[in-house]
Amino acid sequence: MTCADTVAGGALGAKTAAPVCRDVDARATAAVAFGPRHRPAPMTDTAERDGVANSAPDPADPSARSGQAGASGLRYRRVLLKLSGESLLGGKEFGIDHRVLQAYALDVREAVEAGAEVALVIGGGNIFRGVSPEGSRMSSRAHADYMGMLATMINGMALQDALEGVGLHTRLVSAIDMNEIAEPFIRRRAIRHLEKGRVVVFGAGTGHPYFSTDTAAALRAAEMEAEVILKGTRVDGVFTADPERDPDARRFERVHGSEVLARQLGVMDLTAITLAKESDLPILVFNMNRAGAFARVLRGEPIGTTVHWDADAPAAVYAHDAAVA
Repeated sequence: MTCADTVAGGALGAKTAAPVCRDVDARATAAVAFGPRHRPAPMTDTAERDGVANSAPDPADPSARSGQAGASGLRYRRVLLKLSGESLLGGKEFGIDHRVLQAYALDVREAVEAGAEVALVIGGGNIFRGVSPEGSRMSSRAHADYMGMLATMINGMALQDALEGVGLHTRLVSAIDMNEIAEPFIRRRAIRHLEKGRVVVFGAGTGHPYFSTDTAAALRAAEMEAEVILKGTRVDGVFTADPERDPDARRFERVHGSEVLARQLGVMDLTAITLAKESDLPILVFNMNRAGAFARVLRGEPIGTTVHWDADAPAAVYAHDAAVA
C-alpha cells in the first residue's frame, strides 16, 4: 500500500496497517513526538478552566466564537473530525506511531490557528477489535465493545498529549465515567469548550455497546451543531471500485447519501449514515495523511468526496468530470 491507498470495491479499505506516508514523515520530522513541547499558556479565570459560563455568547459578536476574525477564508468553521484507530498505526502492526500522531496534531493546530473549532472522535482498532484478524470473536459482543471503548480512551489520551505538545488547549471527554482522566460528556460544556478555542476529543464512543465510533461521530457532530463530519482516512475519497484492480475506477467528487447506501460504498455504517441524514449533516471523506489536506478541506477546496443530502443535486458527480451519474 502507498499514500494513495484507495477504496477497494467502494469500501474504505481493509483494517490493516499501511506504511507511513511520506507526507506524514515530512510533517513530523521538524517536531517529533519526543521533541520540544509547546504547552498552552495557562488560563487565568476559573470559568475558563472549568469550561462553564453563566451566559451564552452573543452570536452577533464576531469574537463570540474562537478565531472568527481570522476565519474569513474557511468554508467550515465548526467541524467534527473522525479518525480511525488504524490511522494511528503508521508502519506498525499494533499500537501508535508517534510520527503519525505528531503530524495529525500539527494539522489540527493549523486548522485552529485559521479559526476553526475542532472536535474529534477517535476509534480504537489499532489496540483492540472485537473480531480478530483470524475471524474469531469474543463470546459477548457487548463485552468486546466495552473493551473497544477503553481502547478509544487510550488513543484519546495520546492524541490529547500530542495536541497539547504543539500548544493547543484540549479537553478529553468520555462517554463513560473516567473522572480521573477525562471529563464526563455534558453537551453545553463541550460546546463552550469549542467556543473558547479548545480542541475537544471525544472518547469511549457513544458509551453503549453495539454502536460504532462512526455512529458516535455522527451523534457528537449533531450535538455539537457541527457543519460537517470530516472522515480522515488513508484514502483519497470514495471510489466506484479499487483503482489498483480496476483501471476504470473513478473517484466521486460528490455523491448523494442514498447512492452511498444503494451502492454499498462503505463510507460509514448504516446507523451513522441514517443519523447524518436525519441531521442533514454532510460527510466529507479525505486523505488525512496528505500534508495540509485538513486545512484545504476547511477552506472548501475540491478534494476528497462529499456525501450530501440535497435532493435537487445530481446523485453522483465524478472528480475531474462534468458528467453526472
